[in-house]
Amino acid sequence: MHPPIIAVFTAPELGFRGNPAAVVRSKHALTPEQMQAQAREIGMPATSFLLEDADGSYRVRWFAPDAEIALCGHGAAAAGVFLARQTQVETVLLQYSGGQIAVKVAGNRFEMRLHAIPVTGQVAVPQAIKDGLAIPVLEMYQTENKHLILTDSEASVAAMQPDFDRLRESDIFGYAVTAKGDTVDFVSRALVPHVQQLEDHATGSSHALLVPFWAPKLGKNQLVSHQLSPRGGRFFAELANDTVVLSGTFARE
Repeated sequence: MHPPIIAVFTAPELGFRGNPAAVVRSKHALTPEQMQAQAREIGMPATSFLLEDADGSYRVRWFAPDAEIALCGHGAAAAGVFLARQTQVETVLLQYSGGQIAVKVAGNRFEMRLHAIPVTGQVAVPQAIKDGLAIPVLEMYQTENKHLILTDSEASVAAMQPDFDRLRESDIFGYAVTAKGDTVDFVSRALVPHVQQLEDHATGSSHALLVPFWAPKLGKNQLVSHQLSPRGGRFFAELANDTVVLSGTFARE
């Protein structure tokens, strides 16, 4: 039996199909090797593995086909949507290695809360990344998650054709490439050249660092963004102290 696959941060009217994740709910703990093997067979960008504890709480781990993911925003949203529908509750609390994620579901919309990820400093741009992106790189910042790369325009983000072979010559794992938007507050793409997927479709973890980066620059705490991946994603976001609240729509695939 195939597990349910839920795409999140969709926007059908814009042609955005969002980011799909499979959800596996297990009554018994699985080993990391078992989860990795299942994720490889399922083949989705992420598979969320859910285990219910004796107290009724849920633990979640995320696996791409080739590696475990420490924080997967879209996988958390898909797992929350799945559990909310299964258990007929409005808000689901997911426990993971870094803390807790709350997912609230109403109709075909969801809302999730992530810890804001601040930049920890500006860094020099490796030549391999300059060459591999082949767009203007204005600034590059380090965070505890991905790096953040600022470019000059939405057009540059949309037209970017990454040379992943060249990008892999830098050992930096992944980066959110971003610019101020033309019709929304900001746009982005998420590149992960060292893993099988290469580019993520609609990335919650990236927005946990992009929203606190853009909010002070734009002088507002409520923002709308588009991720300009081949599938595309739309995010509604709010920065509330050290929390990023992300919301959007979802669809069963």
